[in-house]
Amino acid sequence: MANLTRRHALAGAANFIILKPETVFGSQANSAVSFGVIGTGGRGVYVGTHMANDSRTRLTAICDVFPDRIDAAKTRIPGGDKAKVFRNYKDLLGDAGIDAVLIATPVFLHPEHFEAAVNARKHIYCEKPAGADVAGVKRLIRAGARADKSKTIQFGYQQQFSPEYLRAMEILKTGKIGQLTMVNSFWILGGTPPTGFKSPYPPEEQKLRHWGWWRDYSGGPIVEQDCHGVDTMNWYAGAHPTKAVGRGGLRYPLAYGDWTSDHHNVVYYYPNKVEGWLLSIKHTAGFRDVKEQLYGSQGMLETARTYFRWHGPTQTAPLKNADDLADRSLIEKAESKREITIDAVEAFFTSIVNRKPYNMAQSSGESTLTALMGRMAFETGREVTWDEMMKSA
Repeated sequence: MANLTRRHALAGAANFIILKPETVFGSQANSAVSFGVIGTGGRGVYVGTHMANDSRTRLTAICDVFPDRIDAAKTRIPGGDKAKVFRNYKDLLGDAGIDAVLIATPVFLHPEHFEAAVNARKHIYCEKPAGADVAGVKRLIRAGARADKSKTIQFGYQQQFSPEYLRAMEILKTGKIGQLTMVNSFWILGGTPPTGFKSPYPPEEQKLRHWGWWRDYSGGPIVEQDCHGVDTMNWYAGAHPTKAVGRGGLRYPLAYGDWTSDHHNVVYYYPNKVEGWLLSIKHTAGFRDVKEQLYGSQGMLETARTYFRWHGPTQTAPLKNADDLADRSLIEKAESKREITIDAVEAFFTSIVNRKPYNMAQSSGESTLTALMGRMAFETGREVTWDEMMKSA
């Protein structure tokens, strides 16, 4: 594939209410929600598989610019071998028989592809984050604001659909941990630092294939990876922060790409005197500590993709801490029963089938902008305000 530039990629990447199905879901002959996948790399195949495994859906189309990625979708996503194949996302969106789309293309393409899906009046599940730069995120938010209000607009911030995270939100909202003063996110994970890099792809494809290592394609690690924790902090704080300060840098030489940090510590300042702390470290030799903590005047909540815990004043706590028998502060705990992406996918299709749409474009855009503000803060080594970040593009 010769001369595959950014411009070329933009042109083609990547309790039910049962009514008359043909009126609810376009030209369908049954009640299944017809969906297509735009971008069939690793994430597109993974989320697309969970979507296809939902009994209320039917995979109708797949789209990618790379033939090997199309082949992967056809062989790995249930029903992929029967799906229509497109090389240009506009052709897929032009298919009136498709009700919903999964956008799982490289991050810098999300604003372009999301805007087109809004124009095509599809239900949209867009992978996070909302874009790789401020201008792109603003474009996506504008498109989301004018989306058909009968369409569900969801982003890949799975935590907001996890029963354990929702239980923590219930406890927080009912005041059981008192006044919230601090929200922390730990995003610590990774293998050993890379010492060399050799791409198996031709030079003209390499940057797009390995987009995660380039800031203009992915936003860098704080935008593309840590945004989950940032989104969760915003969600629990109930607002976006007004300013940020931070430090970061490279512990190890880059083998490829242009990341400015493989570790960073960012402090966000929210309304109502709430602080948010993001601690992110890559290349941890396999060690993983990905979680959030919410501190209130009467208790603490800890959330993760696999569990939730509620701690309170020791004199009232009935349980022992599972990790430290000397700690009597654990009030309640729960383990996740399944991978939380399944919860998010199930919520998306339940919203469509029950005709109860919601639109996450604004909040998801703000979470991405929060991550970008944090990147500006540690790259400049000074305080950066929300207004300054918004005026930067």
